[in-house]
Amino acid sequence: MRVIRGLEFEPMSGVVLSIGNFDGVHRGHQAILQAGRLKAQAAGTELVAMTFDPHPLTVLTPERMPAVLTPLPEKLRQLERAGADVTVVAESNAGLLQLSATDFIEHVMVRRFRPSAIVEGPSFGFGRHRQGNVETLRAAAARHGFQVQVVEPVRIGLGGHPDAVISSSLVRQLLTAGPVDQAAICLGRPYALLGQVIHGVGRGSGMGFPTANIDPGDQLVPAEGVYAGFGVLGGRRYPAAISIGRTPTFEEHRLVIEAHLLDFNEETYGQALRIEFLQWLRPQVRYDTVGALCQQIAKDVERTRQVCGQHG
Repeated sequence: MRVIRGLEFEPMSGVVLSIGNFDGVHRGHQAILQAGRLKAQAAGTELVAMTFDPHPLTVLTPERMPAVLTPLPEKLRQLERAGADVTVVAESNAGLLQLSATDFIEHVMVRRFRPSAIVEGPSFGFGRHRQGNVETLRAAAARHGFQVQVVEPVRIGLGGHPDAVISSSLVRQLLTAGPVDQAAICLGRPYALLGQVIHGVGRGSGMGFPTANIDPGDQLVPAEGVYAGFGVLGGRRYPAAISIGRTPTFEEHRLVIEAHLLDFNEETYGQALRIEFLQWLRPQVRYDTVGALCQQIAKDVERTRQVCGQHG
């Protein structure tokens, strides 16, 4: 997949275009891109995804900016997996975001991409104050010579919601509540935190369960608790018992994200670590003794082996 940063490039022509924030690149996004991919293949052209960096809300209303599900490198990785041939990363700035819907169509969609087709979901909004929508696109289609395809949302049954629409907001709700396995259903893959391994206090090593700690930046951190998942380090995947919490046994208050990689005993500091969440195991609990905590961690490790074994 080619990645183009900014909108100053040689104009394209005849491509199939899809525009969005694509945060999470969840199954709803994937359905849109799959439809675009099929249309591009039939026309013998490329599928182009245009996204924004940073998220437009960081410029327009920072106080409303949600936690990020996919930092840009992860978003690009998932857009490629979803079928994009080219991803254009537009800088979110006042000039671009204040364009009227009409000007956005003419100066961005048409002038930059000259698309043969635009593929979006029914809630797609664009232009200043999101005044443009799919009906705006349809009204402009004949004048500018492109088709408009609207892909219906992907719906699934989740708990007490038999007909939930998959969205970035729903994924955030699930992750902050704890059921990461349900979030994975919406994403089509396990949710992952990414970051460099940083120094912790070294307490895990002293208890026989060394951990790799990460700082995920502005990425959304799942609910506090203990999880089973995988750690991906240096291109290899290891089963991992993951803890997110404020270490109540030791009466600390800073949030710590750490992963004990099973059957791994190498230096990790400074390396890039990907933590993938498969299943919530238990809440954070304060134990009266370090020995009692170690016994529980041993149980967490065994449960992690079972869960990871079931996931291959």
